Amino acid sequence: MSKEVSNEELKDKESETPVTKETGECQADETLGQAEKAESEEPTEEELPPPTPEELMQLRADAAKATEYYERLLRQVAETDNLRKRLAKEKQDAIRYANESLIEQLLPTMDSFDMALMAVSSADENSIDSLKTGIEMVHTQLKRTLEEVGLSEIDAKGQEFDPALHEAMSRKESEEAEEGTILEQIRKGYKLKDRLVRPASVVVATAPGENIEPERGKNE
Repeated sequence: MSKEVSNEELKDKESETPVTKETGECQADETLGQAEKAESEEPTEEELPPPTPEELMQLRADAAKATEYYERLLRQVAETDNLRKRLAKEKQDAIRYANESLIEQLLPTMDSFDMALMAVSSADENSIDSLKTGIEMVHTQLKRTLEEVGLSEIDAKGQEFDPALHEAMSRKESEEAEEGTILEQIRKGYKLKDRLVRPASVVVATAPGENIEPERGKNE
């Protein structure tokens, strides 16, 4: 009896709420809406929109400029370092060779003293003995002063000819000296520390019978 009543009640309820196509769709939409609402309530990371073609072009242009500026900075750093090294070397050379111009002005005086000493040595010693002593003293003092600032003579006689230190004024046949040996020093050469101030003017030996042509240096 009770079972029949239950079936009848169930039928009554179904009749009261008939299931149609529209009702099913509404229920489905309501369920989907509730699911979307639940998902929207959960925290999610905000996603940025993809860049536009114009933004991509601008990014590429900015990257190219950044690369150019970086390479320019590297070149400027290298140039600055090279400039610093060059200025330091020039400053060191300026200090080391500060007396070069002074020495060049004093060299003619040295030449005059050398010639005076040669003239005094060949004259009568009794009549010019005092003059010779005075000249020798001045010459010694001047030579010592120049040596103190770094000047040194180039001893060329008997040495092998070196174009970096010697200036060949002429060549002379010789059977005693080997070819290329310096037979005579006409004018002294000088160096300031390791820098050549003036080459020595010399006469160079050549083999007998060789065709000799006079050689003149650039200073003559």
